[in-house]
Amino acid sequence: MDLSNLKPAAGAKKDKKRIGRGPGSGNGKTAGRGHKGAQSRSGYSFKRGFEGGQMPLHRRLPKRGFNNKAFRIEYAVVNLDQLESVFDSGATVNADTLREAGLVRGKRSRIKVLGRGEVTKALNVQADKFSGKAAEKLAAAGGKAEAIA
Repeated sequence: MDLSNLKPAAGAKKDKKRIGRGPGSGNGKTAGRGHKGAQSRSGYSFKRGFEGGQMPLHRRLPKRGFNNKAFRIEYAVVNLDQLESVFDSGATVNADTLREAGLVRGKRSRIKVLGRGEVTKALNVQADKFSGKAAEKLAAAGGKAEAIA
């Protein structure tokens, strides 16, 4: 067995369809392209969504709404109950410590702290944004909520 003996399995290769080879072939004369028109010419390619000159679906339907995807700022959300369970009293909580603890993924994600749960420990939290309740609860527990500019 060597490279000169290799060949594809039986039935794996199929002969190319030979069109335009006379009426006996079943694909003679117009070669399966119909009569005249752009689609019968060589080099023809239609645009995406082209419907033969009929107004395409994406232009028949009205435009609606506004898409804010390009401008929105997404935040990685962390709740107070998560901070309470992971960090000790007096700890400084910032983006790096949250990543190490596994509460936030991604290097560039902005962080928002929300107020779910209760805080009994005095934590100094540095994040991009805080909800009103989260800031209140942190202050009530003797901690600090520092918003990073």
